[in-house]
Amino acid sequence: MPELPEVETTRRGIEPHVAGRRITSVTVREPRLRWPVPRDLAGRLVDRTIGTVSRRAKYLLVEAGDGTLIIHLGMSGSLRLVDPATPPRPHDHVDIRLDSGRCLRLHDPRRFGAVLWTGEDAHRHPLLARLGPEPLGEDFDDTYLFRSTRKRRVAIKQHLMNSRVVVGVGNIYASEALFLAGIRPGRAAGRLTRAECTRLVRTIRQVLTEAIEQGGTTLRDFVREDGSHGYFGQHLRVYGRAGRACLTCETPVKQLVQGNRSSFYCPACQR
Repeated sequence: MPELPEVETTRRGIEPHVAGRRITSVTVREPRLRWPVPRDLAGRLVDRTIGTVSRRAKYLLVEAGDGTLIIHLGMSGSLRLVDPATPPRPHDHVDIRLDSGRCLRLHDPRRFGAVLWTGEDAHRHPLLARLGPEPLGEDFDDTYLFRSTRKRRVAIKQHLMNSRVVVGVGNIYASEALFLAGIRPGRAAGRLTRAECTRLVRTIRQVLTEAIEQGGTTLRDFVREDGSHGYFGQHLRVYGRAGRACLTCETPVKQLVQGNRSSFYCPACQR
């Protein structure tokens, strides 16, 4: 699914084209997403001018006057800028047309995404209010991570993927960060030392920053806002490399299943 770098890539891609633009029309072809698209969405949005486009975890926050459009890409969605005359494909569920002549189009084959509206502070919305800190923000540091792991028996990879602990560290990037930090994904979170937490915070920031700079991970379903694919997948160090030689020590990479998700690690480099 689109993870934090993919969502941030989308945000950076669309903001220059939508900020300051007036919404001229809204078309909802399929309102049955993970949460129903508000029936009055067009009435709320038409003639509003878009301000900033920000991100909280994997949610895009499109400020429009005295309210905010909350967009989630779900498991396989994408948000693209297209010519309004472009015929909609199957699963193109929502169009937001702008006075620039461009159209912001949500594509969501599995309908696990969301297009919601709030007239209140978006960060207090029930979907966002209880989220953990941003992994690239000042609140996520070694002191915070060390304290959050104390007396926790859950595996460290599962701990990192808990959005109430830290947001946006999904399956791929958790595996990559743990590899760089030399920590096995199955280690109990409470067994990590302060030094290991310091390394892990650093490697989480590193892999997410690299992925954002390189355009997001190449996944089967993810496309960038202009329709092109991200390409961080070309540089994965351990994820998806089961049975292949570790890039550091040439030991075969192993795979295990945690919480119905595949984890990859080097048994020699990670302890």
